[in-house]
Amino acid sequence: MGQFMYQKSIPADLTADVLVIGGGPAGLCAAIAAARNGADTLLIEQNGYCGGMASAGLVAPFMTCYDSGGTTMLIRGLFEEIIDRLVAVGGAIHPSRVNSPSSFTSYITNGHNHVTPFRVESLKRIADQMLTESGVRILYHTTFIDAITAGDRIDRVIVSMKDGLHAVSAKTVVDCSGDGDCAAAAGVPYVLGNGAGRIQPATMFFRVGGVDLAQVDGDIAANRDNFFRKDGVNYRSLHWWVEKARQAGDWTLDRVSIGLFRGVDEDEWSINTSRIMGVDGTDSASLTRGEIIGREQVEEIFRFLVKYVPGFANARLLQSGATLGIRETRHIAGIRTLTTEDVLACRVPNDAIMIAANAIDVHGRYGPRSNEYITLPPDHCYGVPYGTMAAVNLSNLLVAGRCISAESDAAGAIRVMPPCMGIGQAAGTAAAMAAGAGTDLRELNTASLRDLLRTQGVMLDEEFIAANHANPAPVRNVGCI
Repeated sequence: MGQFMYQKSIPADLTADVLVIGGGPAGLCAAIAAARNGADTLLIEQNGYCGGMASAGLVAPFMTCYDSGGTTMLIRGLFEEIIDRLVAVGGAIHPSRVNSPSSFTSYITNGHNHVTPFRVESLKRIADQMLTESGVRILYHTTFIDAITAGDRIDRVIVSMKDGLHAVSAKTVVDCSGDGDCAAAAGVPYVLGNGAGRIQPATMFFRVGGVDLAQVDGDIAANRDNFFRKDGVNYRSLHWWVEKARQAGDWTLDRVSIGLFRGVDEDEWSINTSRIMGVDGTDSASLTRGEIIGREQVEEIFRFLVKYVPGFANARLLQSGATLGIRETRHIAGIRTLTTEDVLACRVPNDAIMIAANAIDVHGRYGPRSNEYITLPPDHCYGVPYGTMAAVNLSNLLVAGRCISAESDAAGAIRVMPPCMGIGQAAGTAAAMAAGAGTDLRELNTASLRDLLRTQGVMLDEEFIAANHANPAPVRNVGCI
């Protein structure tokens, strides 16, 4: 125990207009956007590829990018470009072709219309191509270590590379670590989870092959009228088999249904069922415990699928996530905060940098079986304010992704990958603007930013917003069935 002082001279040889920390869904889009807007952009990523939860975490599919009525694609821009490029190489099915309920949506109706199945390997390659084409300087196998501040600015960022520690100097920094690691190291205030000890549970995703789609569809169809919600718990896909396995001693997990999502190939499925409570994604020991428990749960779930579920008798376990699926950690303090009421009231502020209609999705508030899912009225949306990205006490730092300044339940809506990608594009664009003009990011002209985002295909259509928000209907509080 105790502490000691460690000092070492390290090269201060890396510079950039914009430094993006993390190449997950938000960071990928932030880096591309910054470079396309003329900034010398450096992206650091601890893995050997981009994608984050979408690649290393095997989180799939991309959740909906449409309004809850399923009529209008809201999240566009770089997200749409990535999807179009994936579709062109057979690496995704366009969300316009995916309806709910179906095998693509785990047979869920509410909030899942127009999800996007994709191939992880295709996403990795498309990410490399788009970053390279945009002129981003990429450093894989590079990990954020610390942030050194001077006044109200981040002066240097310390990173660990294979050849040792290096210091990076950048005009603006975009923290897309997912956990607000740079922001926290730089002294930005934050709340962990809901601030009262609750953090959404983690999941170890895994993929299986050799599934017989027709048999799974047949079993679901025979039991579709047996989907229901009781005492805050969703009884949906395969809960009838889970109960049979539990009675036989073949199921010990405190879960009642199976989240299973068909991929691009009809025999390959993503399984989103494991649930690990109490994991703090900012703590290595806690993450280690979660990874070990997650793989134990994967083994039990896969055994169950093969033994009990029609269509899985010849299934193969292809891969579990290289990292645990984390839903929530820090929420940084920004100059604006996205509130739960903002989402429920379908508010679109005049500094909105993206609009979305993703449901508030809160797992595990009342234990590992519970799930709260609140969808918006059809054709409505909410806006994410620019100020949710701007750190309250630093002039050259933006945060993008699930750790923006948001109340815990509100973050349960924008934490999924399409909104994170939209937020990332806005952050990268704003960082490039500020780097070029020497502007304090807290004082950026958001009208100019929004105009620029529109030219990049971002959906900020005032006519759509006005037409569908003249008389907002009350939200529907529903379970995810």
